[in-house]
Amino acid sequence: MLIGAGAATDLAPFEPDRLQIVQGFYPDHRALVAQGYEVVTEASGDFDGAVVFLPRARAEARARIAEAVSWLAPGASLWIDGQKTDGIDAVMKEMRGLVPVDEVHSRAHGKIFRVILPAPGWLPDGWAAADHEAAPGMVTRPGVFSADGPDPASQALLAHLPEKLPTRIVDLGAGWGWLAAGILTHPGVEVLHLVEADATALACARRNVCDPRAQFHWADALDFRLPEPVNGVIMNPPFHEGRAADPKLGAGFIRAAAGLLTGAGRLWMVANRHLPYEQVLRECFADVSELGGDSRFKILTATGARRPGSKRPQPKGRKR
Repeated sequence: MLIGAGAATDLAPFEPDRLQIVQGFYPDHRALVAQGYEVVTEASGDFDGAVVFLPRARAEARARIAEAVSWLAPGASLWIDGQKTDGIDAVMKEMRGLVPVDEVHSRAHGKIFRVILPAPGWLPDGWAAADHEAAPGMVTRPGVFSADGPDPASQALLAHLPEKLPTRIVDLGAGWGWLAAGILTHPGVEVLHLVEADATALACARRNVCDPRAQFHWADALDFRLPEPVNGVIMNPPFHEGRAADPKLGAGFIRAAAGLLTGAGRLWMVANRHLPYEQVLRECFADVSELGGDSRFKILTATGARRPGSKRPQPKGRKR
């Protein structure tokens, strides 16, 4: 069992027919399935050993280790693999305080080490993934974005939405559902599609948004499509790939939003003030404007979605 292996992970040392990969991020999950691996969002079966690939968040790293331990018998090998920037040294020190560590190998900017599992009871209480109340009546799990509470950018976006919203809306990158719940309090909404690539976040959203108008999609926002266009997209797009800022992610969300909307449909989005999204917005929409914001965030809106390959009209009175 491999927990957290991604599309870019070197899987050459493993035998595919003896391998189960636990991966809840949709783009990685889809890519690994396309390579012929058995990929699941939750483990099942019998395992002789496991490899845990560390994420950045400490609580999520502990939860992955606890999950692996829960599937292994005493005497099984548990390998933990991670980059220095993801805290592998701190995790190895912590594990050494709990159980003997051997087979430590350094490579590139990371390490991998092994523990032989002792009798049950050695792992501290509280390592397993558990619910966290991030907002009244709303739960999150370790590793999801903004797990401690509503993201300030989403709060700013919700505050700038008009009172009445379009009938058919997509929340692109819906996370654990806080923004979606706020959208559904506005009059006019008949259906809201929550699109999220993180299976754990989407599972939380299903619990947090108990409204029959909500429809949930585990998908990659960058290529998500519906049978019919919608007349509203609302989003707080990510702008990091790992630790590095990558505005191309937000640009991809903008292009995806344009592909989902009718020509008269409208996009509302929030972005960090320094991110240069206006150019791609004007490439994808006829009318772009800023609704407000502060020194940290800007709230942008756009309408007149352009279809790929369509000529670019020059409407009068374009807002800048």
